Amino acid sequence: MSAPASDAVPPPPSKPISARAFDLLLWGGVIALLVVSFKPAEIDKFPQLFTDASKMQGFASGFFSPFIDPKAFMAADWELYIGKMWQTIQMALWGTALAIVVAIPLGLLGARNISPWWIQQPVRRLLDLIRSIPDLVVALIFITAVGLGPFAGVMALMFNTGGVLAKLFAEAVESIDKGPVEGVRATGAVKLAEVVWGVIPQVAPLWTSYALYRFESSSRSATVLGLIGAGGVGQVLLDSINGFQYDQTGCIVLVIVVAVSLIDLLSQIIRTRLL
Repeated sequence: MSAPASDAVPPPPSKPISARAFDLLLWGGVIALLVVSFKPAEIDKFPQLFTDASKMQGFASGFFSPFIDPKAFMAADWELYIGKMWQTIQMALWGTALAIVVAIPLGLLGARNISPWWIQQPVRRLLDLIRSIPDLVVALIFITAVGLGPFAGVMALMFNTGGVLAKLFAEAVESIDKGPVEGVRATGAVKLAEVVWGVIPQVAPLWTSYALYRFESSSRSATVLGLIGAGGVGQVLLDSINGFQYDQTGCIVLVIVVAVSLIDLLSQIIRTRLL
């Protein structure tokens, strides 16, 4: 027995011709950019990964030797590697904490529903400028100012992470429910009270989640900053690579992977309790 016509599954909605034409133009443009970028990006060298793999094999044999040879594994200076990784995490922790202090006022000033346009727009452009400067360049500036060491890395992380978090904080503020803010305003409260009691309670869980994500990212970025002398495990990693001590490189990478994985698991647990 056939189903009644009223129970028939309706056909999927079809896009208008203008929308389909835009999609075609958009994806066609992406494909065209990939084709144009093929030679400049030297994608034609991909076969060399397999035809001239002697260097890769030499690196891989040393890199994986600690995981194959127990003597090489036990000979690694684990205390040094773990200590440097802990310093890297401390850099990321302080860099993120200082970034949050910077991002909260900038995020509020950069939100359209909180600040007038003549404040909001300059703040947004300032955040664009901050995010556009690479971490390595900022770290080199601070290294020039304060010398080699973790403090330069902390300040570089604060600078870039602060710009990213401020943008995310501002977008979170712009998506809040207006009801609580209007309720606080109806009591005759000043603007600051509206923000404290009407805005912050709504965005605090999301802000915390964003901060945790950036802490994970900063933990990886701090490793890269160590390559230029900004402290942490990156400097030890660079020394092992430059010295062709690939067995040490493998051990250091293992420490980094374990540390980042543990940070990710901890962040997931915290975010689950927040949301």
